[in-house]
Amino acid sequence: MFKQIFNSYKTSFSGLSKETWLLSIVMMFNRCGSMAVPFMGLYVTQSLHRSEMDAGLIITLFGVGSILGSATGGKLTDIIGFRPVQILSSIIGGLLFILFSTISHFSTLCVLAVVISFFSEAFRPANFTAVAHYAKENTITRSYSLNRLAVNIGWSAGISMAGIIASINYKLLFIVEGSVSMLVGLSILFLLPKVQDFIKKAKENRSTMVILKPWEDGFYVKFILLTTLFITCAFLMFRVVPVFFKEEWHIDEFAIGIIIGLNGAIIALLEMIMINKIEKKRSPMFFIVIGSVFFAVSYLLLSAPIIFHVLSAVLTIVTFTVGEMFVLPFINTVVISRSNEHNRGLYAAGYTLSWSCAQVVGPLAGFYIAKHLVYNWLWFGLACILLLCAYGFSVMDKRQQQTVLEAN
Repeated sequence: MFKQIFNSYKTSFSGLSKETWLLSIVMMFNRCGSMAVPFMGLYVTQSLHRSEMDAGLIITLFGVGSILGSATGGKLTDIIGFRPVQILSSIIGGLLFILFSTISHFSTLCVLAVVISFFSEAFRPANFTAVAHYAKENTITRSYSLNRLAVNIGWSAGISMAGIIASINYKLLFIVEGSVSMLVGLSILFLLPKVQDFIKKAKENRSTMVILKPWEDGFYVKFILLTTLFITCAFLMFRVVPVFFKEEWHIDEFAIGIIIGLNGAIIALLEMIMINKIEKKRSPMFFIVIGSVFFAVSYLLLSAPIIFHVLSAVLTIVTFTVGEMFVLPFINTVVISRSNEHNRGLYAAGYTLSWSCAQVVGPLAGFYIAKHLVYNWLWFGLACILLLCAYGFSVMDKRQQQTVLEAN
């Protein structure tokens, strides 16, 4: 049995390019260093002794900067290439994080919050494009799954270390994150191969061929709008639900950390194997629909009349994680399938923008509904929206398949 399990893992991870592995390792360190922003609210209130409203303003400004960074990073990726965008955004963002730790003037910090998140988020569409470029043929979905695996490992390790560092000195969080960010930029510079004559080829292609823009692709626009709504709902699992666990179900912080941590652990153990088994059996949109239903069920479990709250919390996170393993790798596949090497940055920016919007709108709307109504209404509403998203993805899948049949 152990040999069979080992062979499953070996098959799932085999056939990926050396560059894909290097990029995933770099991404793991990038996420490992992402420790300052989750503690930003506590830094503003505890270290700077500002109000909760000031903390909310700083967090919102980080979201605004991330939206601007996603759009600009995607455009620059198509103009100068994903490699220089990753290098510059990492190094400049790292320097700005270190600068942030030396300043206490609040208005200056507000400006820096926008600028830092601008450069940090510009990294994401470039990285998204790099994964597609370095992936071998027929390994796109698994390459993105490996990247997600690296992100989850790095994020889990980073958050754990962040708690320890914050207990010593909040300012150290920004110094460590800035240092790691610069190391990531230098690693890409020295470890990942250059793309020869990218700018020259890009100019030639723009003068000789019509390159479709994302906003001119009707299917993609509908897909991203639906994805933005979907991610906004899904994002609340890691923002509002932990507060619900504490306030309503009276689960302590230590247990909440372990329960939420199951998400990354399950993904790390199972996602690559699952993707390897199913990716060629049905269309990507089919698996996105299945995952959307799992997401809806996970929110419904939060309103179920179960007295064993810890067990219910575990079941909720496990169900949500199964849905995530179905949805996110295949959303990446759909985005990449609509683009080519000349417009992939803009397509990637559209997807990363959906995450940025979700981070700004989701928690604010979620907490507002929970405060003015009750949590059960929030969970029921989220489940209904997610089921509508599943229906929308299903309709788009059928229309896409019909279009392909008519073209043939």
